[in-house]
Amino acid sequence: MIVDSAVYRHGVRVPVDCHLHDYPALRAAADGEGDFVWVGLYEPSHIELSEIAEAFGLHPLAVEDAVVAHQRPKLERYENSLFLVLKTLWYVDEDDAVETGEINMFVGPDFVITVRHGRGSSLRDARHELEQQQAVLGHGPSAVVYAVCDAVVDGYTSVVAELQTDVDEVEVSVFSDRRTNDAGRIYILKRELSEVRRAVLPLREPMRRFATGAVDLVAAESAPFFRDVNDHLQLATDGLETLDDLLSSAFDAHLSRVAVQQNDDMRKISAGAALVVVPTLIAGVYGMNFTHMPELSWTFGYPFAILLMLASVTGLWIFFKKSGWF
Repeated sequence: MIVDSAVYRHGVRVPVDCHLHDYPALRAAADGEGDFVWVGLYEPSHIELSEIAEAFGLHPLAVEDAVVAHQRPKLERYENSLFLVLKTLWYVDEDDAVETGEINMFVGPDFVITVRHGRGSSLRDARHELEQQQAVLGHGPSAVVYAVCDAVVDGYTSVVAELQTDVDEVEVSVFSDRRTNDAGRIYILKRELSEVRRAVLPLREPMRRFATGAVDLVAAESAPFFRDVNDHLQLATDGLETLDDLLSSAFDAHLSRVAVQQNDDMRKISAGAALVVVPTLIAGVYGMNFTHMPELSWTFGYPFAILLMLASVTGLWIFFKKSGWF
């Protein structure tokens, strides 16, 4: 469905006397120098996008990618337009999960078409903020590309910050005195980091090209704005690498703590077994009923055996206590 569509002239939104779905009329209304159309769509059908493709001359392969979605972030040049795919991210703290969406952008000399999939990263705020900046919006379609990329990359940095909080919690848990099972959560977080990495890393090359003014149909005057976006993207990338290293170290530390805890458990079990084995040995010796055996007919033989058991167990308990086995 169409979320919004407008014609912009010299950085200002201008009213048009046509229906939102009348795409040829919308494009015809942008007849001045520097005028352009921005059409925003949310999960359109193939028929809806085909109508737009016919009006704006979009390449059928790009249209198919925009309808199907689930594309890898990329920048492709067709005859008279660019096709940019961005992954949107948002974080669900209750599940330690990163959810993904997608934005597909068709960029031409006098139009921008954004196709959004998933509930994350609504472009309504980005459009509103951009409309308040006439000087920036005056750069034409390049300004829209910048605003959308900036909103998406800001989402990346927010997700990385949320992941940083969870990784800090894992580190505290791993090195606490309590017995914890952090392996499962560490695995989940590493899996989510991989999800973020699949969205962030492929975007570095398109942002580098935008930042150096090396892309046709994107004004060279917009390069400083894209350099700012590229810096934020690099910060997100560096944060991902740092978090991945921290999780790997936390997992190694967790395994080491588990091994130490198991060793402590085995020592305690061994000490407990020794406390049982010694009295059993004494009882076994005095229970063999040989005819010629010292103390067998002695009046104090039974109390002596009991005292010997108690003394042996007490001595072993003191020894193990001082050794730290209890």
